[in-house]
Amino acid sequence: MDSLVNIPSLVDDAKCFDTVRHLRWPDGVRCPRCGSAEVARHGLDERQRDRQRYRCMACQGRFDDLTDTIFASHHPPLRIWILCLYFMGLNLSNQQIARELDLNVGDVQAMTDQLRAGILAARPAEVLEGVVECDEVSVTAGHKGQPAAVAKKAVWAGAVG
Repeated sequence: MDSLVNIPSLVDDAKCFDTVRHLRWPDGVRCPRCGSAEVARHGLDERQRDRQRYRCMACQGRFDDLTDTIFASHHPPLRIWILCLYFMGLNLSNQQIARELDLNVGDVQAMTDQLRAGILAARPAEVLEGVVECDEVSVTAGHKGQPAAVAKKAVWAGAVG
């Protein structure tokens, strides 16, 4: 069944880029290379008119809103990536997402893989504190379907111990 509404047309490119800027640089744009806040706007991208380019006054590096993000160097517009991420949050399958975004399933698979990898990379390390308990685990490897081999090993270990 085809979608009744062209969902990607409802998403505003400018708002997507504004959101990325705000999330990435809540205290103002900083150079991804040297971290300097001495940054000047340096035009707009030709294909994505809401994608701002910058030049760092400290290291002379050039970058844009998506440099060093999971969205950089990919052809789909940012709004398609944002919608893909939204649909992933709704637990839609890659096939459903492809249908909604009018993309092929292989492209959506690559996008969702990239987004999941980016989400995992951005997660803070888990730090255990206080008392940590762990149940004991017994693993027998290499004897699947051969309970007699496991029993022989247990009897032999008992004779030695």
